[in-house]
Amino acid sequence: MPAVFLGVRHHSPACARLVERTVAELRPAQVLIEGPAEMNGRLDELLLGHELPVAVFSHYRDGQRAATSWAPLCDYSPEWVALRAGRAAGAEVRFIDLPAWHPAFAERTNRYADAEARYAEATERLCLQFAVDSSDALWDRLFEVEPDGGLAERLDAYFALVRGDAEADAGDRARETYMAAWVRAAVEAAGDRPVLVVTGGFHQPALRALAGSGARDGADGDGWERGADGWPVVPAPPDDAMAGSFLVPYSFRKLDAFAGYQSGMPSPGYYQQVWEAGPEAAADGLLRVVVERLRARKYPVSTADLIAARSLAEGLTALRGHPSPARIDVLDGLAGALITDDLDQPLPWTGRGTLTAGAHPAVVEMVAACGGDRIGRLHPDTPAPPLVHDVAARLTTLGLDGGPEATYRLDLTDAADLERSRVLHRLRVLGIPGLERTAGPTHGVDPMFTERWEARPALGREAALVEAGAYGATLAEAAAVALTGRTRGGAAEADALAGALFDAVLCGMGGFSEQLLGELSSCVRELQVSGPLGEILATALGLWRHDRVFGMARGPLLAAVIDGATERLLWLLEGARGSSGVDFPRLRAVVAVRDAVLHAPELLSVTREVATGVARRISEDPQAPVDLRGASFGLARSLARVPGSPGVSGDPAEVVRAVARTGADALGDWLAGLFALARDEVTGVVGDDSDGPDGGVESLIDVLDGLVGALSDDEFLSGLPALRQAFAFFPPRERDRIAARLLERRGVRGSSRSLLRTTADPLLIARARALEESVSRLLARYELEATP
Repeated sequence: MPAVFLGVRHHSPACARLVERTVAELRPAQVLIEGPAEMNGRLDELLLGHELPVAVFSHYRDGQRAATSWAPLCDYSPEWVALRAGRAAGAEVRFIDLPAWHPAFAERTNRYADAEARYAEATERLCLQFAVDSSDALWDRLFEVEPDGGLAERLDAYFALVRGDAEADAGDRARETYMAAWVRAAVEAAGDRPVLVVTGGFHQPALRALAGSGARDGADGDGWERGADGWPVVPAPPDDAMAGSFLVPYSFRKLDAFAGYQSGMPSPGYYQQVWEAGPEAAADGLLRVVVERLRARKYPVSTADLIAARSLAEGLTALRGHPSPARIDVLDGLAGALITDDLDQPLPWTGRGTLTAGAHPAVVEMVAACGGDRIGRLHPDTPAPPLVHDVAARLTTLGLDGGPEATYRLDLTDAADLERSRVLHRLRVLGIPGLERTAGPTHGVDPMFTERWEARPALGREAALVEAGAYGATLAEAAAVALTGRTRGGAAEADALAGALFDAVLCGMGGFSEQLLGELSSCVRELQVSGPLGEILATALGLWRHDRVFGMARGPLLAAVIDGATERLLWLLEGARGSSGVDFPRLRAVVAVRDAVLHAPELLSVTREVATGVARRISEDPQAPVDLRGASFGLARSLARVPGSPGVSGDPAEVVRAVARTGADALGDWLAGLFALARDEVTGVVGDDSDGPDGGVESLIDVLDGLVGALSDDEFLSGLPALRQAFAFFPPRERDRIAARLLERRGVRGSSRSLLRTTADPLLIARARALEESVSRLLARYELEATP
């Protein structure tokens, strides 16, 4: 006999009741369900006795792409009810959809994402026809609060209208031809007994047509091979891919559209009550819970407010013609009774999407009460991926399973504690909750040699471990793959790469992640921003030069990163064009290049001569940013002081005078770049105070004193912020020596501190003086000067 098709909406109590009733009445031989066909051999695992919600978590990874997907199930999911009721009725139960790794699910992280949301034109027309604000309110109006009589016919009409003549995308077509192949095989196997097919309603019209066509290869000619048992073969992932599916605990929060869930009904806590006790009891429960939550947060809600909310909800139910209260009736009643001030944004249940910042406190509590806080729990006998067992064994062996109050103080110079640290960092980069580092080194040459880890709420730890199993079978492998993923493609944000590098060090990079370093060295050669790239170079170089804790000093693993970053930075810096102000991240990048050339020349493909030539060209390029020109001048002089390097043209004093002629602001920016790179080499402040570093060359401090003294008051006021910013590169002792030199030039005796420590902000003093002079000029113009 032909198959019976039930088109449902995922996570709908009304559809779940229809499935349960249909199974009881039909007593089918076969129950086919939209779900991952690769789980058919593990249905007993699904029925172990979990506390729902749970989800089938699927993962896939090969050399080109990585994907994860969830198929969530709760008590009132029609798919779960079909599975449970079908088994209880003695039917053979099977999932019939493609595996989650299949390209048909590209870009979809949720198997049960509403297909009709992608083809929403008909839904929008129905919302207008029934005068409702959203598809969720429309669904409640048509199905959830209506009597169950005639529900199947109403659903058929609704999904036929929604599907209409819409052209399904390639992914939906592939899934539908595959599911139709299962339906035809089930009809053949069942003989005269009925077959029940439970799928998303959007797919039902196409499945009915495809399954009835009798064509083995479906409407599009895409054939699906049958196995020896007569059932369609479940596609297998490529040989070089890693793929699998496991059960994970889920939560109502993850099921809630207001938290970003892609499918089915919003407000899972509310619909759980609808499923268990009906819409009347759910409405009463929601009113009570919202008031309790608001009172617990000291939000004033009186008994009169509660009575008003109940009365409004009942009135709206009657006004809208609902036979029993819908979710939107209760929420609108609560909003009308509890919110008296103007709202800056529409009420969230008038549409779909996440709850936005700035929502009214009463709205926040209403949404939270509707969502519920239930968290699923897996049966103890549920199989877990190898990573879960590896983590448990590692934590036990290292004594890191101390429970929810545990605190660990680790000495990183101790081999055992260093290994404990690496394990905890691997858990951290995988996003496994439970422990948080509250103290420890923050970069490769941080002189801190201890760490402190403290217990934190471990909510979701079990699910996070199962999901992390997609990265690998062991903790070391999984952390390496996760870190490598942070360096690839769109995930390779420049600002995050330095963090990924240091995280790899903390995780014990030397032992397991040469691939990660390969990815990093490839990424650094493609970055477009000099600042973050300089941070990467500084981190890698600091570890290579100074690390004595993590085992990276003078090791070969960082060579490719240092070489690639240095070469790329020189290219980026020479291509930089003019901008006002000082770019401090870029200046730090120039410092990192200097240190790499001076202290790690054996790692570089760029010679000292080439780097010096690039620096000299930038310093002489009028189109280059002023601060970068100063830094490049300093870089060239720093490298020129190395024996065998070419000299650098230009007396610093003459170069400074030339820059000063372009304005005091430009002078300050140029000096900031210079002082960031070469203040010792150029100023002569450290060492011989009488001469510059070249001996006999006029001291740059003396030149600057003369240039600043020659500025007009307006020029000085304009240039003072940039000049102060430049001299901020000097530490206090060097600034003290500069001040002493200036006092000596003027023949003034006294402490240099009197020059450095004014009674007020020097910029404020300069502005006050300019204001006084402006007032004096104005008074003189109108002959209003005071009489002596």
